[in-house]
Formats: sequence, C-alpha cells, structure tokens
Amino acid sequence: MKKSNITTLEQFKEKNYGKRGTKQRDELETGYENFKIGALIHEARLKKGLTQEQLAEKVGTTKSYISKIENNIKEVRLSTLQKIVELGLEGHLQLKIQL
Repeated sequence: MKKSNITTLEQFKEKNYGKRGTKQRDELETGYENFKIGALIHEARLKKGLTQEQLAEKVGTTKSYISKIENNIKEVRLSTLQKIVELGLEGHLQLKIQL
C-alpha cells in the first residue's frame, strides 16, 4: 500500500507559517480574512450586476476604494463594510464570534 503524499491545508500552514498563535501564523490568518472579505464583496457586486463605480456611488465612496478592498490592498472598516453590504448591495451583514 502506497503512502499518501497529500498534505492538508492545516499541515501546510503549520509547516510554512508555524502553529496557531505565532506571529507569522497570525499575520497569515489575518491576511486571509481580509482577502476573503474583498472576494465576498466582489462576488456579491457581480451577482447584483453592479460595477465598482455604481457600488461606490450607492455607498458614498470612490471606485478606487472599492477596488482596493476587493483586491486586498486596503482593509475595510466595519462601519464601511456595513454600508457596502446594506446600502450598496441591499443585503444584511452578519458577524460571528467563535471561541
């Protein structure tokens, strides 16, 4: 029987970034969450048939700012995220704290 060479994502992160709680690993995890927020906004915007410019206009910001959030160049403030979701995308923002 052959041994599997498949590495799980968790194993990869531990090997390359350390265990949870280390500085390098925490930076990775934080960066991923910011990336995920941008990707979710991008996907929702396309689903609504909006351009970045149209979304920015509805929210009261600039196309450049929306682009920077979607492309993980700029972090979004919670209050701005709420405006984007509720005013711009006509959705509802749900947050979850997991301990």
